[in-house]
Formats: sequence, structure tokens, C-alpha cells
Amino acid sequence: QVQLVESGGGLVQAGGSLRLSCAASGRTFSSYAMGWFRQAPGKEREFVATITRIVGSTYYADSVKGRFTISRDNAKSMLNLQMNSLKPEDTAVYYCAASESYGIVRNPGAYTYWGQGTQVTVSS
Repeated sequence: QVQLVESGGGLVQAGGSLRLSCAASGRTFSSYAMGWFRQAPGKEREFVATITRIVGSTYYADSVKGRFTISRDNAKSMLNLQMNSLKPEDTAVYYCAASESYGIVRNPGAYTYWGQGTQVTVSS
């Protein structure tokens, strides 16, 4: 089992940057593929980015490709999401999640553990 706590959300102007972090505790962090998801008001939770357990291969939603970067530090049990060139449509609650599946994991149903979320608001 793993516990996840996100931080780093806030209010930023369009074109700005934010860095989200997710601290993990419990079972060995490198045992999980990790992902970021987001949910805007009135919308379903959507995939943002994922990173594999050890090699650190990454995959992004088309809407954030080239602007967001997911990374992990297995020694520190940390997951990060660097968000640049933010747009108002990036406004959402962002969640980190852990999956026991192997490889690239995009389906939210494959994630077992979720953080409580952190709000990101991008003003125009």
C-alpha cells in the first residue's frame, strides 16, 4: 500500500509555470507506475501523464505534450509534474496516482492509489 500527498498547486496567469509534487510513503515507490490526472468542474477525470517504474519512460496526453514534463525520483519517493505555458483550459484539480501495472498506464481504472488532489487555476 502507498499513501500519496500532492502539493504545489495555486493560481497562475496564462503563460506561466507551476511545479506539482507528489510525496509517496508506504510500500517501495519504485514498485508503482505513476500518473497525473486532472478533473475540471463538470468534467470527467482525464489522463495527463504517466511514467514507468524504473526506466522512467513517459507518455503524455496530446493536450499537454510539449508543455508538461513528468519525472520521478525513486530514492526520494517523489513524483513531479513541471507545467509550462499554462492555459486557462489547464484549470483543474490535479491528482497523482499509483498503479501496480507494468509499462505505460493511461487508464485511470488501472490505478489503485490516489492522492487528495491539488487545485491549479490559470487565469486569462
